Parts: sequence; structure tokens; C-alpha cells
Amino acid sequence: MTDSRRVGAGIGVMLLKEGKVLLGRRLTSELDGSESWTMPGGHIEFGETFEETTKREVLEETAIIVRSVRVLCVNNEKTERAHYVTVGTIAESFVGEPKVMEPDTITEWRWFQIDKLPARVFEPSRSILDCYLKGEVSKT
Repeated sequence: MTDSRRVGAGIGVMLLKEGKVLLGRRLTSELDGSESWTMPGGHIEFGETFEETTKREVLEETAIIVRSVRVLCVNNEKTERAHYVTVGTIAESFVGEPKVMEPDTITEWRWFQIDKLPARVFEPSRSILDCYLKGEVSKT
């Protein structure tokens, strides 16, 4: 019997502004099913580059236009229910203020001081933040 489950590939985007990171209040998660705070991001579509996915996802979720992107890290996120490879990208050049564009997924966007984050951060976003703070390129 073969396992029909598949590994997903996604992007998590760290938007930085004046020492603050943008996080959205997420209703539920495929990885753990609970509410948490998360970075913008989502699935990589077939044929997209990491930069294209970053720009598309941020625009779709927040109405912010990203100007420049760089890869920060690659993480392997696994639970009993899901398995994702998450590419963490960072955008420090962008235009606009966050708006809730997908209210069925994210109920609000808020800027947090990078050293004063909410208690419950979505694990893939937490991994990207940890990589950024520690200067690492992966957390597996």
C-alpha cells in the first residue's frame, strides 16, 4: 500500500518596517488546526519563482505591493496531518498599508516589534523569525 499524501511547498513572507514585522490573525491552520498569528504567504503555484509567489501572495492577502524580495531560509514543517517545505522570504521594500483581503482566513493585520511578538505564532512563521534572528538558513 502506498502513501498518497504529498508534501506541499509554500512561501512565508517576512515584511519588515521600522523594526516591526507584519502578522495576521489566522483563523485555522492545516498544520495544527488552531488560531495563531502568521506572516503573509501561501502555496507556490506551478511555474512560479519564489519572488513571483511572494509578490502575488502579499498582494492577494494584504494589498501591499512588494518591490524587492530575497530568500531568507528554507524550513521543513511536519505534523501527523501535514508536511510542508516553506521558503522564508524577506521584503523590506514595499508600498501600501495592510488591508484584510481574505477575511475567511485572516481577520486582522498588525505590526509587531520583532522582540515583542504575540504568544501564539504559526509555526512556519515562527521558524522564519527564528532563522532571521539567529542568521540561519534552515530549521528542520
